[in-house]
Amino acid sequence: MTSTLEPATRRTPTLRTYVATTTRILRQLRNDHRTVAMILVVPALLMTLLYFIYRDTPTNPLNPVSLFDRVGISMLGILPFIVMFLITAIAMQRERTSGTLERLLTTPLAKLDLLGGYGTAFSLAAAAQAAVACLVSFGLLGLDSAGNPGWVVLIAVVDAVCGVALGLLASAFARTEFQAVQFMPVVVAPQIFLCGLLVPRGELPGWLEAISNVLPLSYAVDALQQVSVHPDATGAMWRDLAVVAGFAIVALCLGAATLRRRTP
Repeated sequence: MTSTLEPATRRTPTLRTYVATTTRILRQLRNDHRTVAMILVVPALLMTLLYFIYRDTPTNPLNPVSLFDRVGISMLGILPFIVMFLITAIAMQRERTSGTLERLLTTPLAKLDLLGGYGTAFSLAAAAQAAVACLVSFGLLGLDSAGNPGWVVLIAVVDAVCGVALGLLASAFARTEFQAVQFMPVVVAPQIFLCGLLVPRGELPGWLEAISNVLPLSYAVDALQQVSVHPDATGAMWRDLAVVAGFAIVALCLGAATLRRRTP
């Protein structure tokens, strides 16, 4: 009887449990003021710091684009990715160690629905983060791009969602919150080095360029660079954005495959 009723039980409450999971995570985020500050305030403060670092840097006569404009628009994609990866990995690991995740897995809740709830909640937080960081950068710090700042917000949100998905996946391989943090230099640092921020990807050694071609942050930075030099959305921008979104979907699916009860 159990095997006969289980599929129907799993299908019927999917929307309700998905919404309940999303609401619960959003409520937890709202009550965690330090996490809210980390999400909303830290990227904007780091962009402000970057502005003062490059404010008095002379402009190259051969390249009229200021260093702040060139580096800053890339950082609007990199910072949300970093912050959301870190927060999501820690939050998910906390759910595992507290036993909340194991209790949820005993209910008629599909794994993808569970991760979808987490992903949606943190993605909404990522959207707020990207909007605040872009508002400060374009509105207060004078960041300039040829394209519409709205495209920058969209790319930053999708990239942050990818950070959320990778954070959910990384949490599956950690046993403690500290181990979740240790995935930062493994998952995030190489992407920062190879995304084209430090050296154009075309100038990297062939084997490093090949690695760069399979990292999602590379495509996010490429999409932002498209916005910085083209007044309208380009096909390359949409292609790069689709690649980042594809990485996020694959990471969520892999994360669902790693969800399991820790006790028999």
